[in-house]
Amino acid sequence: MDMDNLSCPYNESMAFFYNNVKADDKWNETQLILVQVVGSLFCCFILCSNAMVIAAVITNKRFHYPFYYLLSNLAASDFLAGVAYVYLMFNTGKVSRELSVQGYFIRQGLLDISLSASLTNLLVIALERYISVLSWKVHSNLTKRRVTLLIVLVWAISIFMGAVPSLGWNCICNLPDCSQLAPLFSRSYLIFWSLSNLLLFLIMVAIYLRIYMYVKRKTSMLTPHTSGSINRKRTPIKLIKTVMVVLGAFVFCWTPGLVVLLLDGLHCTSCNVVKLKRWLLLLAVLNSVMNPCIYSYKDEEMWATFKNLLRCIGNGTRRQRSTRANTRPHSSGQDTGTSSQPPSEEIKHDDQEILKT
Repeated sequence: MDMDNLSCPYNESMAFFYNNVKADDKWNETQLILVQVVGSLFCCFILCSNAMVIAAVITNKRFHYPFYYLLSNLAASDFLAGVAYVYLMFNTGKVSRELSVQGYFIRQGLLDISLSASLTNLLVIALERYISVLSWKVHSNLTKRRVTLLIVLVWAISIFMGAVPSLGWNCICNLPDCSQLAPLFSRSYLIFWSLSNLLLFLIMVAIYLRIYMYVKRKTSMLTPHTSGSINRKRTPIKLIKTVMVVLGAFVFCWTPGLVVLLLDGLHCTSCNVVKLKRWLLLLAVLNSVMNPCIYSYKDEEMWATFKNLLRCIGNGTRRQRSTRANTRPHSSGQDTGTSSQPPSEEIKHDDQEILKT
């Protein structure tokens, strides 16, 4: 029994596993506080802006199409990423060495689920765009039931991918195989994770390039014959450009991290991957910050809906303040036993003026 505990130290804290891989990633107090303050501001923006995207799709009937449902699901994955970053920021530095094995799996699992959800969702959007473009329509003919099944499938795959290390593909029982960036993850898993994601990047880039070239060729063929109505047909191009910018930002922000994970999985001892970790995390956070900005900048209807939602929130806040202000004298009168006092002449005069208007 003692030999089993020695070979599979499940009850050890993370300090044991960090020391095992000799990961020297210490934070001083100033760095940690700065990262937590700045990171918290970014995460608040990520949570609020992506919640706005989801609310915009729900409230605006013009967004009730498969493309926008999938776009809101992408915003939901970014929202989860914001939650994961908050959890990570306040469980890093010295605190990370005090985590239990289960706590570390939760911390990394949230990040992996959000990344898998974003990547899988982008792939589904690519397929939806491909279907709509081949039929030369703004939106595909996918039913709400099929879109719902696709969204459920996206999250099922993402949760499974995030849970794989905790389900057994780890190095707890094989300590020499542990990686430096993720001391509980085996190097073979990092190789699989990074290569599979990089391969999906290439597939999606190829799909979108094919779609874009097809649309450009089709547009050039139709322009001489439909010069008056071609403007209506440019909407598919706008949607494709939006997704291509989102995909480009995703690839730009995540490729360096996946390459570093691959180097760590290949046991590159001279690459000094641990010192790059915090900068790669900053790139990942920036990706979730950029996406809502891309939606609002590239889609005028989305930006208009954002402004309407903010206006409604502002009006609701002012209405609540006005209601509270009007109820204070009434409640104070009840407390002092003067609730039966008739309204003053000034209040009567104001009421009469309101009725006249």
